[in-house]
Amino acid sequence: MSPAPTQTSSKTSILHRTPWSPPVAVSAEGVYIDLEDGRRIIDAVGGAAVACIGNGHPVVKKAIKDQVDTVAYVYNMQLSNQPAEELARYLVNTGKGAFELCSFVSGGSEAMETVIKLARQYFYEIGQTQRINFIGRELSFHGNTLATLSLAYHPARRAPYIDLLNTERFHHVSPAYAKRFQRPDETEEQYVERLRKQLEDKFLELGPDTVIGFVAETVVGATTGVVPPPKGYFKAMKSVCDKYGALFILDEVMSGMGRLGTLHAWETYGDGVTPDLQAVAKGLGGGYVSIGAVLMSKRVADGIRDQAGFMKHGHTYQAHPIACAASLAVQNVVTSENLLENARTQGAYLSSLLSSRLRSPTSPLAPFVFDVRGSGAWEVTLEP
Repeated sequence: MSPAPTQTSSKTSILHRTPWSPPVAVSAEGVYIDLEDGRRIIDAVGGAAVACIGNGHPVVKKAIKDQVDTVAYVYNMQLSNQPAEELARYLVNTGKGAFELCSFVSGGSEAMETVIKLARQYFYEIGQTQRINFIGRELSFHGNTLATLSLAYHPARRAPYIDLLNTERFHHVSPAYAKRFQRPDETEEQYVERLRKQLEDKFLELGPDTVIGFVAETVVGATTGVVPPPKGYFKAMKSVCDKYGALFILDEVMSGMGRLGTLHAWETYGDGVTPDLQAVAKGLGGGYVSIGAVLMSKRVADGIRDQAGFMKHGHTYQAHPIACAASLAVQNVVTSENLLENARTQGAYLSSLLSSRLRSPTSPLAPFVFDVRGSGAWEVTLEP
């Protein structure tokens, strides 16, 4: 018999997502990760913008252990569980009236896939079955399933699967990327109006009563790097959705759950408008568990409850007790340790340092820096 593989083996049986075999982590505490070759690194980006309270927090560890001792798993089509019910109430209440119901999944891509299906189910239930089209944006990312790749427009990630994507039902308008695409002769208001008109023109082109909804990342992450919307943008986009009865949908998988210093990114950049559907993940479980959630407005909730009365979609690990218990603990840490305010404070400080040292006319790096942007615990410097 062959000897059992060890952690120090140079071979891997994993098909990794990189053309190289990544180093192996053997332990972690806080922001520090120890590798099997003896190096210690700092995870300054929280993995894929996931780890929001670091590794090894005792409150979360205890919550996970206690839940394992209580109820490790129940199937969500047969039984609910206390952590799921409590986490759902917490998330709905954080919307301050924006949300009515919540549903759980196992991550961001699943959350956005669920958004797509729930949005369609809503119109199916209320008898508007002619609504079959979604409008997303170019230079966007909403997940790695076929439907979310179709909805988004991340050319590199779409490339191998382009022949499988649905180009008949998923359509795109320009991104809200003022730094690159606002014309020199345009004011911010004029730029927003141009984007609003483009969205309305797309509605009219498709047939206004065939559009299910407009979908956008509140702050764009993977494709363009922390791009916030111009002032008034989301109010303008929602006005088009409201005019034609479509849903206004926000993807906060990356930007939500506190990364910007507010629990929901629309609290910072939403122009006072709230979504009909919203996806969250990453910071919800902080990396301790695989979890995502979809938050529904009263409009959507009532449309489904008054007809079928249930969601015609789901997954085996939906509302997993351990995932929900861990996520509750993560959110308790965020609240009890005042991390949202700290993110705002430290974010402002980091932004000032980046700007003064990289954008100052006296800085030798200034000619090479395209932009410094972000807020809260999400800042980025971009080279041209």
